[in-house]
Amino acid sequence: MGKRRSRAQSQLLNSLTKKQKKHLRDFGEEHPFYDRVSRKEGKPQICQLSESSDTSNSESEAESEPEQVSGYHKLLATLKNVSEEEKEDEEEEEEEEDSVVDDTEMNDEDEDSDVSVEEEKAAESTEMQENVALSADPEGKDGEGPPGTSQESPEEFTDAKHESLFSLETNFLEEESGNDSSLKASQDPFLQHVNKELKEKDIQAFATNPKTTHQLKWPVLGHLVFSSKFQKLETFKPPKDIDFESLHLQKPLGSTWTKTNSQFLSGSQKSSSPFTPLQKELFLVMNSYQDLFYPERTALKNGEEIRHVYCLHVINHVLKANAQVLGNNSKRRSQKRGVGDDDDFRDQGLTRPKVLIVVPFREAALRVVQLFISLLEGDSKKKIIVSNKKRFQGEYGSDPGERPPNLKRPEDYEAVFAGNIDDHFRIGVAILQRSIRLYAPFYSSDILIASPLGLRTIIGGEGEKKRDFDFLSSIELLIIDQADIYLMQNWEHVLHLMNHMNLLPLDSHGVDFSRVRMWSLNNWSKYYRQTLLFGALQDAQINSVFSKYCTNFQGQVAVKNVPMTGSISHVLVQLPHVFQRMEVDSFASVIDARFNFFVNKILPQYRDAVMSHTLIYVPSYFDFVRLRNFFKKEELNFTHICEYTQKSGVSRARHFFLQGEKQFLLLTERFHFYKRYTIKGIRNLIFYELPTYPHFYSEVCNMLRATDRGEEATWTCTVLYSKYDAQRLAAVVGVERAAQMLQSKKNVHLFITGEN
Repeated sequence: MGKRRSRAQSQLLNSLTKKQKKHLRDFGEEHPFYDRVSRKEGKPQICQLSESSDTSNSESEAESEPEQVSGYHKLLATLKNVSEEEKEDEEEEEEEEDSVVDDTEMNDEDEDSDVSVEEEKAAESTEMQENVALSADPEGKDGEGPPGTSQESPEEFTDAKHESLFSLETNFLEEESGNDSSLKASQDPFLQHVNKELKEKDIQAFATNPKTTHQLKWPVLGHLVFSSKFQKLETFKPPKDIDFESLHLQKPLGSTWTKTNSQFLSGSQKSSSPFTPLQKELFLVMNSYQDLFYPERTALKNGEEIRHVYCLHVINHVLKANAQVLGNNSKRRSQKRGVGDDDDFRDQGLTRPKVLIVVPFREAALRVVQLFISLLEGDSKKKIIVSNKKRFQGEYGSDPGERPPNLKRPEDYEAVFAGNIDDHFRIGVAILQRSIRLYAPFYSSDILIASPLGLRTIIGGEGEKKRDFDFLSSIELLIIDQADIYLMQNWEHVLHLMNHMNLLPLDSHGVDFSRVRMWSLNNWSKYYRQTLLFGALQDAQINSVFSKYCTNFQGQVAVKNVPMTGSISHVLVQLPHVFQRMEVDSFASVIDARFNFFVNKILPQYRDAVMSHTLIYVPSYFDFVRLRNFFKKEELNFTHICEYTQKSGVSRARHFFLQGEKQFLLLTERFHFYKRYTIKGIRNLIFYELPTYPHFYSEVCNMLRATDRGEEATWTCTVLYSKYDAQRLAAVVGVERAAQMLQSKKNVHLFITGEN
């Protein structure tokens, strides 16, 4: 502003007439015309002029009386300086304008490219900040939009170019892709599912009807339990051969899937079927839009196989849903006003997000997005458009050099913790025909990929001012992958998420209610949502989520295979195993009953100094805290290691326990899950509760051979269990032996020789 004022003043002084200059000399003040220079009302400047003011322009008088310079001279003296400054200012402003133009051109180029240099730097700083303190930013930085989007309001999005490109309201179905005939086919499972109209009596009957079940055995999945609380329970068996066209895959998935899935197919399978036997049966259940619980997903064996097939189902669902919306947009545009029924165009929910994929780590999210790109691209020479791809790879990828080269851990550990293992993230993905938009705002996304922690920080809790869960209102497909890992993270986040699924939104978010399906307006979305739950084990908490929160009217399918041989068969040391049964009145009293049983019956046997080097394995952190406080109160000679113990504390505890300076060592299961350290010096082993992961039992037992000092004859192993531990017990000792142990009320003594 100062430069502009100087320029204006200079222009006015240069344009002074003789009359105006005379007015300035005579009155010592500017003409009122010049009052506009300051843009403010100010007092006139009065100068004391000399007596010979008429000849004040004389050089001699100016030299003899310099202290009595007139206001006219003061202004004239600035003319030269102002004109020079004006030229300099003009040059500077021209340079600034040039730089602004250059920056604008660079920004335009960056918008056309994947990501700018500033975004890469921001991604690196974001990664470092999140690793330092995840809780410092409760709203997070992922999934809320590209750089420059205000994090205070996640729904805002300033990228108008990409917003219009991926908007379902303003786009139409391309003629070249065509309106796929499968969308019109009455046997298309997608259309059969979304077009099914439930009645009020069906919803009322759901609350009162008992659950009907039917059991089948499939060749690969094994023992399946079909269940439903609606009147009609549909069951089916997998055909030997699958007609690929009968799957009603949306273009271009029919051609891209074979190449994407080729790594799992042998030469003979590629010619006969594009699915592996496991994928074929899983996809048949998924494509029927029934809920599915598969508890045999392992990172080493079939994890990627399953990820491929559910990504196929996700893309197929989204492409069909968006094609239906875009097709109806075209119909409405070509249709005359007043012709047709608006109910014919009800093709969407109250909010745009249709699919939610919950994964534990960023590495899993990276692999999911890479599969999306592969499924849409295939072997086509024409690459699909992926916005913000470089930023995504920078934030979700990992540097192989970050892992210590000498780190030796079990194979399953390496598979689970491969890549970027940050567990606080969320990202929106929008898909429109052959384009993918990463970091889309949640309310402009088709697919949301997030961790439980990432969702928890945006959903918030009761009483929090800043919280949002409207984006979960119209989720039609929920996938919870690697559910067992959430037991090691924080299972409460999963329960919190499920309690906020498919609730009526608090805001309209710009929805066109004439296009919203009636069952969504009736708040019946939870009865249409398909839930796919994958984990590595049968657990009561996971089973509870599947039975309580999965209310799909199509029914539920749960894989329930019983383990014939338990993990105890993998124990390699000669060790007597004593299973101590405790009697419990109810499930609610299990925690207190276990503590009292341990304090009164088990611990007295190990107080003697002879029973030193005793490791107590505690799966629950709350039980760990209770035992630690009790040991401190009783002043027992013990040390402890948990997931929150500092590295120096872990080293001291391991050293004291190995040297026998501490008689007891309390160890949490979560520490073992995340670290897998070998604890040396164990002679006596107590499982306060059966491990969550069955193979942890054999891993901990095999730690006894880490310090072989010829003391095998004195080794002991004691396990506490109750009738409510049937699933964990069967996973450790096998289903037949577990059934005998649960029927008998006596303690069981097993001796493992290392060959069983």
